[in-house]
Amino acid sequence: MIWVKAFHVIFIICWFAGIFYLPRLFVYHAMAKDQPTRDHLKLMERKLYLFMSQFAVLSVALGIWLAVDNWAYYQQALWFHVKIFLVLVVIIYHFICGRFVAQLAEDNMRSHVYYRWFNEIPVLALFPIVILVVVKPF
Repeated sequence: MIWVKAFHVIFIICWFAGIFYLPRLFVYHAMAKDQPTRDHLKLMERKLYLFMSQFAVLSVALGIWLAVDNWAYYQQALWFHVKIFLVLVVIIYHFICGRFVAQLAEDNMRSHVYYRWFNEIPVLALFPIVILVVVKPF
């Protein structure tokens, strides 16, 4: 199971790299003045979303595998339940990113300031998730 855990962590890192970068592309897209730049960003956004979605699926699949392998422990661990809630928040965030990719493909966008704030949300989940997993405070 140590190999499963190692790949789970690797896939999470890759997923979060995309989660941190994609909204930055949204900011650039909202600030772009010319159509060729917006078209290039649309392509980058779509490709990155598809690429990071693969890591999301692999992260969740291996996380489920790890949880099922030791379900008796995780079922009673409060920190794990809080972590799962935060992971669900990240998954919802991921799907919202996909929705923004589709909206931006039609040049239907919000302000760059909105996307800058949106970009901060995953940090609010990542910090407590890592602390919960490493420290197991309760």
